[in-house]
Amino acid sequence: MKGFDAEFRDLDHYIRVITERIWEGGRTEDIRLYYSNPCIVETPMSVSTSIEDVVSGTYAAKAMFPDRRILDEDVIQSGDGTMGYLSSHRGISTMTHLGDGAFGPPSGRRIHTRTVADCVCINNRIVHEWLVRDQAWMALQIGTTPRALAQRWLNERGGWNKPVAGPVPAPYISHISQDPLATAYAEALAQVVHGGALDASLYDRAVQQFAPGGAIHYGQIEAGEFWRSVFGALRTTHFVVEHLAAQCDMAQSGRPDRVALRFRVQTLHEAPAASERYGAPSGRPVELLGIVHAEFVQGKVVREWVLLDDVATWMQVLTAQI
Repeated sequence: MKGFDAEFRDLDHYIRVITERIWEGGRTEDIRLYYSNPCIVETPMSVSTSIEDVVSGTYAAKAMFPDRRILDEDVIQSGDGTMGYLSSHRGISTMTHLGDGAFGPPSGRRIHTRTVADCVCINNRIVHEWLVRDQAWMALQIGTTPRALAQRWLNERGGWNKPVAGPVPAPYISHISQDPLATAYAEALAQVVHGGALDASLYDRAVQQFAPGGAIHYGQIEAGEFWRSVFGALRTTHFVVEHLAAQCDMAQSGRPDRVALRFRVQTLHEAPAASERYGAPSGRPVELLGIVHAEFVQGKVVREWVLLDDVATWMQVLTAQI
């Protein structure tokens, strides 16, 4: 890869290797080798700009979960060596809650959570990152609820205050695939985000959907019910696809066709169905930053991973009640 160390065969190899070195290899300080400074890292509830934030955040996470392992599930990539690459890296973490920190006193419980990190990579470094973690699943496993954890974090932070993230460094331009499979999937997502029904023609009858809170849904009906639970509670006012990539390399990778899509939705928490997922309507504006991965067989979605942070959503809903 242009501008990358010769040891890395491709973007997939680069992301997997540096992730293992930083998290399981005990080489936290390697962050300084593989991240630019500054580097914007945006999550659904925060924006950081300094490499010191990345380093200190990693040490804090390791203190809470010292045996954390990141099991790589997929890396869906786009871009090139001239304009910059983007890796949409999905992994599931296994860990034990053994240290004090943001999740409270150690519970001793075994924890799993899924994360997708969209990383812009230029010249052997990550220069911008969007990170979405299923923190609702973590809350439930340590013995609390997403709502209770959100209220606690609001109290500790003095309310909701997420700044606007700065732009990605040039020359990177966000990739929006024109692949028919990716385009069809983006259109289907736009339909459910605006309160419409799941496009049954695009989803396999036995689709598996991995949703926030560690939930797994089976079949078109349950998959559609999940999307309705979110956007029946939140009325969409603006929806944008920020990144869309298709990877169709079955012969090379042995994997089905895959699509990665990052989206941002501006909503109002005022819909009649709000009590079903996020409590009674508060009228609060709520932004969702989400990343979805989908696998296709014969043009239909057979597996879908939806990364939304329900704790961040609850923090925005509850802000008016502080």
